[in-house]
Amino acid sequence: MSGPACPLPVAEEGVIERGHGGGGALTSRLIAELFLPCFGVSSAAPLHDGATLAVGGSRLAFTTDSFVVTPLEFPGGDIGVLAVIGTVNDLAMCGARPLALSAGFILEEGLEIARLRRIAASMGRAAAAAGVRVATGDTKVVERGKGDGIYITTAGIGLIPAGITIGPAEVRPGDALLLSGDLGRHGIAIMAAREGLGFEPAIGSDLACLAPAVADLIDAGVTPHCLRDLTRGGLASALVEIAAAAGVELRVDAAAVPVCEAVRGACEILGLDPWYVANEGRMVAFVAEQHAARALDVLRRHPGGASAAMIGRVVAAPGRGRVLAATIGGVRVLDLLSGEQLPRIC
Repeated sequence: MSGPACPLPVAEEGVIERGHGGGGALTSRLIAELFLPCFGVSSAAPLHDGATLAVGGSRLAFTTDSFVVTPLEFPGGDIGVLAVIGTVNDLAMCGARPLALSAGFILEEGLEIARLRRIAASMGRAAAAAGVRVATGDTKVVERGKGDGIYITTAGIGLIPAGITIGPAEVRPGDALLLSGDLGRHGIAIMAAREGLGFEPAIGSDLACLAPAVADLIDAGVTPHCLRDLTRGGLASALVEIAAAAGVELRVDAAAVPVCEAVRGACEILGLDPWYVANEGRMVAFVAEQHAARALDVLRRHPGGASAAMIGRVVAAPGRGRVLAATIGGVRVLDLLSGEQLPRIC
């Protein structure tokens, strides 16, 4: 059976290299120039954290993700919790109430059963706390040296309430841009654990379920126009992708973006930009300006939300799709990175 034509990216050199699987420009090109044509999807189709499916008069959000973090256990969580929370958060970014997950495990020969039991148990606790059930799954074992301990792939479904449509296409000029908490904790926690760096004070991952905050926003009468969790590629990549998809200009006040001193200091030592460092419990929300104060009040009541802030606005700029960050020294134009600052963080 023949399928759709599958052209290769213009810049492809014949092999996949590190950075193709992250949150940068290479990933965007792979999606736009390879995967979408191969799957028969228009490059103009809106891309979001999950797909929306109409089923029997209801609307479902459907998402999938893979997790390859190293180390498997880190300050603030482990790969199992990350797999659950990461998938639940993607459903929440569509405005959905999460219902159920699947989980596929690739286990490397030689993995300690005690470690696997710890990870599976914490994964179960995270699912219960998020109000979802791990309903189905699969397990495979690969040869020693071929699996880096554990890889986990999850998929999730959630129910989207009637009348709720959240995505880049809904962004409007004049919208307020809100950030749900301070940046960079997850990526720095992973780097510190991986390299044995003893930062003082210690930095733990911001790993947290965002679904309750999204549900509370909607219940408070604040239906966000767009939501995006700030995983690989961090805040900057999320904003660039949304601006491009919505065809608008985002103007961000760099001084309003919260970064705790411990993370800021670690980034300075390591030569990293906290705006591009991954988070696992943070999101940006685009809301109508008149709802910004109410939305911030909701966000600040949730774990990790004490520093939630309004960091910018949406400006009409048809087709421009760019992000400008006002700094003390002038204006910085944000773009996608060509690779990843930190590999294997989620």
